[in-house]
Amino acid sequence: MKHTYLAVALMLSVFISQSHATNEAAKKVDEATQYNANNSGKNIRDRNPNQLTAQDQSNRESDVNITRAIRQSIVEDKDLSVNAQNVKIIVTKSTVTLKGPVASAQEVTSIEAKARHISPKKNIINQLEVIKQ
Repeated sequence: MKHTYLAVALMLSVFISQSHATNEAAKKVDEATQYNANNSGKNIRDRNPNQLTAQDQSNRESDVNITRAIRQSIVEDKDLSVNAQNVKIIVTKSTVTLKGPVASAQEVTSIEAKARHISPKKNIINQLEVIKQ
């Protein structure tokens, strides 16, 4: 009986700890919304384990090729701002995630169209943000 109480107490302790970590991550995402899209403070949200970062980029040859082709297409477009040319492109299992600040809604549309044209699955997660002027 004593062991049962210890096991329950341990499980409760782990649950509370995980719940606290989840609440902290959510709080950091909320803090990130206080920053302009082009502010490095926005990177706070990347500490959330549910957010993809460049470290999540797959090393599968097909994913690397998709990333390379999208990046090349974006950089070749001289009508895009420097921020737009430097957005994060993360490809895992042919799913493309686009993240970062851009100058206009037109740039969001342009970058997503380039990714959609290149990605074989056409599965695009667009997290691009227009910089507040």
